Amino acid sequence: MTALILIDVQRGFDDLEFWGPRNNPDAEANIAALVQAWKGPVVQVRHDSVKPGSPLAAGTLGNTFKPELDGLEPDLMFTKTVNSAFHGEVDLHAWLKGRGITDITVVGISTNHCVETTARVGGNLGYRVVVPIDATYTFDLEGLTADQLTAATVANLRGGGFAEITSTKEVLDEICPT
Repeated sequence: MTALILIDVQRGFDDLEFWGPRNNPDAEANIAALVQAWKGPVVQVRHDSVKPGSPLAAGTLGNTFKPELDGLEPDLMFTKTVNSAFHGEVDLHAWLKGRGITDITVVGISTNHCVETTARVGGNLGYRVVVPIDATYTFDLEGLTADQLTAATVANLRGGGFAEITSTKEVLDEICPT
């Protein structure tokens, strides 16, 4: 069984004055398409930033989920204050194992931080991890563009054996073959 893990799909990431330029403007539409078609368990993770002035601080509008997730009733929803969803307020590994889930599909924000870290830890824990890279996005950082950082994440995850990199279309074709 495969669980869809939605990482930090929050309104605070729309604050481009805070984060800077982003890539992949289709990410939210791809995430929404996966959520609508998904047949298995869905895990929704929210980042509660502890950094002063963060648009993701608990209790702020930015901490709420993006409209693409309105009406979603996940099988599990929890918060975290670090990058990996495996280190949140819930023991995600125990929850997944307790339900016989061996595979995870990881999407969300940001590609090179919380998505990559969750995928790496998931791979280390023995899950088959799939990342539809076009259902993620990130921001320019440290002199690198968001696209360069995404390419580095792809190389890290695929080359390091942590995850399979795919596309939303490929995942949807598996869920709903034509």
